[in-house]
Amino acid sequence: MLIAITRGISLRIHECELTHVEREPIDLDRARSQHRQYEECLADLGCKVLRLPAEPDLPDSVFVEDTALVLEELAVIMRPGAASRRPETASIAKALTPYRKLSYLEEPGTIDGGDVLRIGKTIFVGLSHRSNAEGVEQLRDIVKPYGYGVEGVRVAGCLHLKSAVTQVAADTLLINRACVDAELLPTMRLIEVDPSEPSGGNALLVRNSVLYPAAFPITLQRLRDAGLTVRIVDASELAKAEAGVTCCSLIFEEKARG
Repeated sequence: MLIAITRGISLRIHECELTHVEREPIDLDRARSQHRQYEECLADLGCKVLRLPAEPDLPDSVFVEDTALVLEELAVIMRPGAASRRPETASIAKALTPYRKLSYLEEPGTIDGGDVLRIGKTIFVGLSHRSNAEGVEQLRDIVKPYGYGVEGVRVAGCLHLKSAVTQVAADTLLINRACVDAELLPTMRLIEVDPSEPSGGNALLVRNSVLYPAAFPITLQRLRDAGLTVRIVDASELAKAEAGVTCCSLIFEEKARG
């Protein structure tokens, strides 16, 4: 069984951290409706959705992906790059405690989970505005005993590594080459985002299905033409907070903490 941890949207979402987009008004009711539909889609795909209550004073806290990396052997609690987001990790650590033993990144290391792309036993970490080389070194030391390697990858022109590249099948990556060098990633089949849809590189693979935003129809068709099963979600309001579809959940195999 897959667990999907999600969290309600803060009343202060309009105060969210922004890096590469201009601030726009966010319709809170519409955002919450879209978020519920996202959770329903996860449930339809076989996830047991564990919904945490909203954190009223933490504007970005709906973006639970940034707080942790959950592996089979352990969960690593991140230290987000934006200081305003670091209090988000406490409740996530509590929620993960029944399922995994925990390790923590420490100052001065920073990593947002949106910068973490795991492909097999290699963990790629975007060196971005939010994640630094010290964080990469700490993560490497934490996961090395479990057989994982960690590689830093430069990203440009987007918030996180997974803003530019995500895995959409066992052998396939969806990528915006303008933001990340494909040569730094494993040799896999590549589906390139359409140039008119530069924010279209973020997709969420759940088992054999791909959740993908309705906002990028040309790239969506490329995914379908590649033979992938795609579930469309409307994520337009949280996209104003620089979010993608991976941001709003932490998905992992359920098992009791050993």
